[in-house]
Amino acid sequence: MKLTNDWKDYKIIDMANGEKLETWGKYKFLRPDPQIIWTHKSNPSLWNNIDAHYHRNNKGGGYWEYKKNIPESFVISYKDLKFKIGLMGFKHTGLFPEQASNWDYYIEKIKKADRKIKVLNLFAYTGGATITCSYAGADVVHVDSSKGMTNWAKENLELSNLSNNYVRFIVDDVIKFVKREIRRGNKYDAIIMDPPSYGRGNNGEVWDIEKDLYPLLELCENVLSDNPLFVQINSYTTGLSMSVLNNALNLIFTDKYGGKTTFDEIGLPMENSKLILPCGAFARWEKYE
Repeated sequence: MKLTNDWKDYKIIDMANGEKLETWGKYKFLRPDPQIIWTHKSNPSLWNNIDAHYHRNNKGGGYWEYKKNIPESFVISYKDLKFKIGLMGFKHTGLFPEQASNWDYYIEKIKKADRKIKVLNLFAYTGGATITCSYAGADVVHVDSSKGMTNWAKENLELSNLSNNYVRFIVDDVIKFVKREIRRGNKYDAIIMDPPSYGRGNNGEVWDIEKDLYPLLELCENVLSDNPLFVQINSYTTGLSMSVLNNALNLIFTDKYGGKTTFDEIGLPMENSKLILPCGAFARWEKYE
């Protein structure tokens, strides 16, 4: 499992009863997580003075209960990068801190290439990968169907003082966009995607990861450059095995370009504990060094 150990503004400080107790900057939030099946609280006293608590309901939704006054948004840092945080529907905050282990990989890989790298970030959300790849010196094309999330990503770019870098923000269905890029002859050295299990675009497009992911990867093979760095799939879909993602990458990219594939879980350690919270998975194809 790949762990993120370098956060200073984010920490899990306890976990029990299907909930994780976290600090985001100076704020303390309690959010549900189905992976936390144990009932033992390691630090019961820490569960006092919570700033906000997200409650799930039996219909799959929920609501935030505010215990104290919290600003509509605030900023946290990861190393040299800054991100806007806000309490959203369905327990989200606008950032997945476990992805920092992948951000570190992107930065190292892009800097090591010692040439201008062009990155395509699909299902790009609030731009964690976009900001890190831009920070590493890459030109980035950021694609997401949500205008609100794309505007949030633009704010993150500005917060990290990267506004002068080349980042193109596209609000569109990712499949339609990749098909247009094929027709235009545009190529990318690295492709990152964080596909949801299910989704619906602004124009009624329906995304089903089990049906649509492999055709999308086949399309992406047509926009990969002749000297590519990597292709990465991040997944939070519990029913889709990491081995399946790895097989797809091998069939499409390893057979053509050589290189290697890897896959693993990503997780977050709990502070002052041996407990680790699994938070998703990734599969990655990359050229040999």
